[in-house]
Amino acid sequence: MSLSVLVQHLVPQKALSALVRHATRWTFAPWKDFLIRRVVRSYDVDLDEAANPDPAAYPHFNAFFTRALKPGARPLAGAADAILCPADGRVSRSGAIAAGRILQAKGRDYSVEELLADSDAARDYVDGGFLTVYLSPRDYHRLHMPLDGELVETVHVPGRLFSVAPFAVEGIDRVFARNERLVCHFRGERGPFVVVLVGAMLVSGIETVWGGVEVPPYASKITRRDWRGRGIRLARGAEFGRFNMGSTAIVLVPPGLGHLDPGLDPERPVRVGEAIGRLATVKS
Repeated sequence: MSLSVLVQHLVPQKALSALVRHATRWTFAPWKDFLIRRVVRSYDVDLDEAANPDPAAYPHFNAFFTRALKPGARPLAGAADAILCPADGRVSRSGAIAAGRILQAKGRDYSVEELLADSDAARDYVDGGFLTVYLSPRDYHRLHMPLDGELVETVHVPGRLFSVAPFAVEGIDRVFARNERLVCHFRGERGPFVVVLVGAMLVSGIETVWGGVEVPPYASKITRRDWRGRGIRLARGAEFGRFNMGSTAIVLVPPGLGHLDPGLDPERPVRVGEAIGRLATVKS
C-alpha cells in the first residue's frame, strides 16, 4: 500500500470535508479571491467560456467552482440517437459490464449490486454498459442528462469519502462502491438508465435540481426517495445536478438500450453534450 493510499485510510475524512465546505463558502474577499486565482493558475481554467468570466465577481469559492457557462458553450451532439456525456472530465474507465461487475482499474472491479445498493435494480444492468468520468478542479462541475428521462427514484447510500483521484482509483479496492453516493434512477422511452454521483474526500457536496442539497448531510443508512408520478421529466442535455467541488459520475445503461463508444479509453478528455454512445435501433 502506497503512503498516499494509507493516508486516505487514516485521516478523518468527514471532518476534513466539513472544514473544506466552510472554507469554500467564506465570503472574505482576500481569501476567496486567493483560492480562485490559485485554482485558475494551477489548473489552467478557461474562464472565457464562463457566463461570468470575472473571477472577483463570485461571492465565494464554491460559487466559482460551480459556475455556469455561456449559452452554447456545450453544444449537444446532433444525432437524435446519441447518448450524451453527463460531465466534463476524463474517462476513468468505460466498457461492458461483465456478469454484473464493473471495471474500476487494472486488477480491480466491483459489482453493480453494491454500487446501486439494490439487488433488484442491478439485474437490469448485469450485461449492460458503463462510463466512469472523473472531474478534476479545472472542470465544469454541473451535470447534464445523457438521455431524455423521468426521475424514478434516488438512493442516498452512506459510505466513506476516499479520494477518487487516479491514485486512489488504482490503489483502493471498490472505491466507488464504498464512498458516499447518490444513485439517480431514470426511465426513458427505451428503458431505464442510472447516473451515480460519487462523493469524495474534501469534495463531498452533491446537489440536484429537484431536491436541492442532497449531500451533506452524510447518510447513516440507505435512504430511498420515490419520485414516481411527480412529473420530474428532464430533457437530454438538461442540467440535473452539480458537485460542490469535484468527484466522479458513473452512467449505467442496460443491454438493449444502446451501445457506448468503444473508443472511450482511460484518460480521454470528455465534455458535457458529446456523444458517448448510440441508442439501439428500434426494429419495426
